[in-house]
This record gives sequence, structure tokens and C-alpha cells, in this order.
Amino acid sequence: MEPYLPLIWAGLIGTAVAMYVILDGFDLGIGVLFPFTREEEDRDVMMNSVAPFWDGNETWLVLGGGGLWVAFPTAYAVIMPAFYLPVIGMLLALVLRGVSFEFRWVAKPSHCMWDVAFAGGSITAAFLQGVILGGLLQGVNVVDRQYAGGAFDWLTPFAVFVGIAVVAGYGLLGATWLIMRTTGPVRELGRHWATILLFAVLGAMAVISLWTPLTIDRIAARWFSLPNLYFLWPIPLAAALIGFGVWHWLRQGRENLPFFGTIALFLLGYAGLVISTAPYLVPPHLTFWDTAAAPSSQMFLLVGTVFLLPMILGYTAFVYWMFRGKIGPGEGYH
Repeated sequence: MEPYLPLIWAGLIGTAVAMYVILDGFDLGIGVLFPFTREEEDRDVMMNSVAPFWDGNETWLVLGGGGLWVAFPTAYAVIMPAFYLPVIGMLLALVLRGVSFEFRWVAKPSHCMWDVAFAGGSITAAFLQGVILGGLLQGVNVVDRQYAGGAFDWLTPFAVFVGIAVVAGYGLLGATWLIMRTTGPVRELGRHWATILLFAVLGAMAVISLWTPLTIDRIAARWFSLPNLYFLWPIPLAAALIGFGVWHWLRQGRENLPFFGTIALFLLGYAGLVISTAPYLVPPHLTFWDTAAAPSSQMFLLVGTVFLLPMILGYTAFVYWMFRGKIGPGEGYH
């Protein structure tokens, strides 16, 4: 079983990252949309729609980062120096957003500063997550299993573009969440921006899908060599069909389907990224097996995760079920 332990851990960390992107993505998206309304009552509704969930959603970030540290220490030791600045910036932005989320309610009516902090923290965190993703896709300079690049190697046009794309994607998740969970002007705000952001996200996905194979040979070989092409072409086709479906549901005035369609769109994009990079955990040099901890360590940690993961999933499901339904003006959890 030992050769499969790195694959099991890669699957667990990949699942944690996907859960984080989807669950924390929509509440970061609320912050992305925050500047587009100045009505205090509307902003109260927007924040109350995610109030029971936002802190629990970040559990998945801890699980993903902690899992990388303990199961793939070499990858952690390379990735952190390569992305120190955007990682620190992202964490500080998440802290700022969390503090502003709580302080905004107790600072009323003098809460303008916390509105700015909430929106700024959300947008900054989303952008830097995209920058880190773009930097990883392009590849990390590794010599003798150590990072050999500079402090700003991650700052490239491609990484910046991916950062902007992630902001738009989280905004789309937030907009469709508002359609599903709110009423009145806030729901209409979500409906207005969902259509705009949907086209932005689809356009960004198309650009990234062309940019990466044109500039990175290993990704071009993965997608366009035979017989890979025969098996992989349904993924972009499915993304296009789901994108059309989300647009159609928005036009029909559907409330739940746009959100779940957007989740499916994210998962297909995520699958495309995994296909482009696997089995490299630090592209293009270090694989899952190259960076894995000792099998005894991975097995010991896996036993604990087997008990921990169902608890996290159960808590998440319980909270979303308990606080189901729509939020209207004057309603909330504070």
C-alpha cells in the first residue's frame, strides 16, 4: 500500500482545496460584490446570507495547507519560499476580512471603515489565491529539491491574469449565491452581476486554456497528444455546455440552478488544472512521490484524518441544513 499513500494524500488535499474554493469562494464573492451597492440594508443582507458559514468554510484551507505540510514536506518547503509574499498577503487579507465581518456590526453607525476592509480583504485574498495558482501552473525554479528563484518570480502577466480571473469567478459564485439565498434588491443585484461575471469567467477560462498550452510545452503535450486528445476533449465541451446552461437559467429567472451550475463549472476548471499538472505537486520538477513524507508518517496522519474528515463533513452539512432558506431585509443572525 505504501506506493499509493502519496496518491491518497494528494486526493485528500485536492478534495480539501476544491471544497475551500467552492465554499469560501462564494462568501469571498460577497465581498467582491460589496462595492456595487451603497445601501446599508442591502449590505446587511449580503453579509447575513453568509454569516453562519464563512468561518467554517475556511476549515478546508487549514486542512489543505496542513495536509501539504505534514504529508508533502518537501513540496511545502519549496512552495512557501516561492510564494511567501502572496501567501502572507492572502492570509493577512483573510484576517482583515474576518475581523471586519465581526467589527462591522458593533461599530454601527460608524462602520464605513469596516465595509472597506471587508471588500478590500475579500478582493485581495481572491486575487492573491489566483496569483499563487498562476505561478504554480507556470512552474517553480527548483535546484536540488530547493527553491532557487527570486522573491518576485511569481509576478508575471499570466499569474496576474489568473488572479483577476479568480476574482471574477468568486464574484460569480457570490452573485449566484445571492440569487439563491436572498430576496428583493439584493437578489436582483446578484442576478445583474451574475450574467456579466459569467461571460467574464467563460472568457477567462478560454484564454487560460489557450495561453497555457501555447507557452508551456508539458501542458500542450498533455492535452493535444494522442490518444490523450480523444479522452480529454469532453471536458472543455462540458464546460461550454454548463456555461450555456447557467446563462439560460439566469434568463429564465431560476434561483438554485445557476449556483449549482457555477459549482460544476468550477469543478470542471479544477479538473482541467489537475490534468495539466499531475503527477507534479511542484511543476515541473517534483512529483507526489518526490515530495512525500515517510510512509509511516503518512499512515499515522491518515488514521487521524479518517476520523477527522467525517466530522468536518458532518458539521458542514449540519450547518448548511440548519440555516437553509432565504434571508430578507431585517433578518439575520447577528
